[in-house]
Amino acid sequence: MRRARSVRTRRRGTDMPVEIERKFLVKNDAWRGLAQGIPFRQGYLQTSPCTVRVRTEGGRGVLTVKGRTRGFSRDEFEYEIPFEDADRMLDTLAQPPLIRKCRYRIPYKGFVWEVDEFFGDNEGLIVAEIELADEAQSFEKPDWIGEEVTGDRRYANSSLASRPFRRWEQR
Repeated sequence: MRRARSVRTRRRGTDMPVEIERKFLVKNDAWRGLAQGIPFRQGYLQTSPCTVRVRTEGGRGVLTVKGRTRGFSRDEFEYEIPFEDADRMLDTLAQPPLIRKCRYRIPYKGFVWEVDEFFGDNEGLIVAEIELADEAQSFEKPDWIGEEVTGDRRYANSSLASRPFRRWEQR
């Protein structure tokens, strides 16, 4: 197996890959047209004590294992797998319902914002994420970025799979 992407951050004093991510709601459509979207289909094989996710992103298959979040950080291991294997796992092993979304990677002032537009049971939800090298790293937000929801577990994809956005009583 080969690593699907290079991990930009390592936990201090170890060789453990770490994801440092902030998540925001998107407040308007000014981002549209800034990038071409890639269709994603993803599901969860397990959500506790760690998250094991499989997904297809365009023509790629990816298997990801994520640890518990501490602050804005968590351990993350991600591997490319054959697309056909990922597709089969989603159809036969993943806990329903699956997450369907389109991801747009939008460069802005030295960073890449990943905008996820959700479909199906999560239709109407659009979030943007930014990955950082350090939790204290500063960045400038584009004018289409709204409220930060990093600490709100409802917006985690694993939570959206079990409690979809369209079923929330109040938003």
